[in-house]
Amino acid sequence: MNICFIMYPWDKIDADNDTSLALIKECVKRKHGVAMCTPANLTIRNSVTTANCTVINRMEKTPSSLKSFYNKADLREEMLPLAGFDVIFFRANPPLDPIMLNFLDSVKDDVFIMNSLQGMREANNKLYTAAFGDAHSNIIPATHVSKSKNYLIKQIKESKADKMILKPLNGYGGSGVILIEKSAMSNINSLLDFYITSGDGSSNYVILQDYIEGADEGDVRILLLNGEPVGAMKRVPGKEDHRSNVSAGGSVQRHTLTKAEKALCKQIGPKLVNDGLYFVGIDVIGGKLVEVNVMSPGGITYINKVYKLKTKVEEKVVDFLEMKVVDKLQAFDRRTRLRKAVQDA
Repeated sequence: MNICFIMYPWDKIDADNDTSLALIKECVKRKHGVAMCTPANLTIRNSVTTANCTVINRMEKTPSSLKSFYNKADLREEMLPLAGFDVIFFRANPPLDPIMLNFLDSVKDDVFIMNSLQGMREANNKLYTAAFGDAHSNIIPATHVSKSKNYLIKQIKESKADKMILKPLNGYGGSGVILIEKSAMSNINSLLDFYITSGDGSSNYVILQDYIEGADEGDVRILLLNGEPVGAMKRVPGKEDHRSNVSAGGSVQRHTLTKAEKALCKQIGPKLVNDGLYFVGIDVIGGKLVEVNVMSPGGITYINKVYKLKTKVEEKVVDFLEMKVVDKLQAFDRRTRLRKAVQDA
């Protein structure tokens, strides 16, 4: 199997805890061909979508530790056609570049893409979470998305809660997530001005969300593969920050899924699979769905560490990729045989 990871640059990888690196290492360990490129390195050459790739030369023996693998990886640069890969694994950080998806549209019928282009178009920002809430469902906190300061202030004043969460629509890793309180209304005007107004004069959407009791004790990150949970961890905020993201100074603890969390996964899993979102990270607080992360969900290395799993999460993910490639090849072979039968008739 040959796989191309569309991701952030190699020199930006956290060699101790990077989920993408764990996935790459597992692929190399299984003797699969692995290449990486950034979205900016996609191009069309002679009507063929190609990428300037960083290729990992095959290793006789794969180092056991993530950091050792990173340091010993032998890399080379190659311009390669994307349709020649079996899998494209999208791992770039938000915000999603719509032009990059247009490049990939040309190869989506030739290559298995994780996650699907249409799924990422629909779910790349925090609006997707609202699709799981309706009048008969109570799995998401009350959420408002707007770029109107007057509307947002009105919602804050009318809220029964004393505290709410404010965050940018396209943020990730906990960036820009703040806790606001009605007792500090004098500051909210300037905060909204800062979040909504861009330097170029345009305006940004922001999310205003009910604060969930217990959020100060952390959230739960659940990784779902093909609609089923394959790992979970509790993320606890640091002493001087309300955010529980590890990138924001939070810590990680073991967590066993509750009955409510299992029911939540069962409820949203079919929609995720139907949308082609096979590898997803969801954030849950108090049994409520807060975010769905589809671009580069992290947490694999932390889950492996706190649970000391016999079968590591990245192994399950690569097993799934191999299964999808076999299914695609078998479907192609079957179609070829049937076409030949028609031609020979």
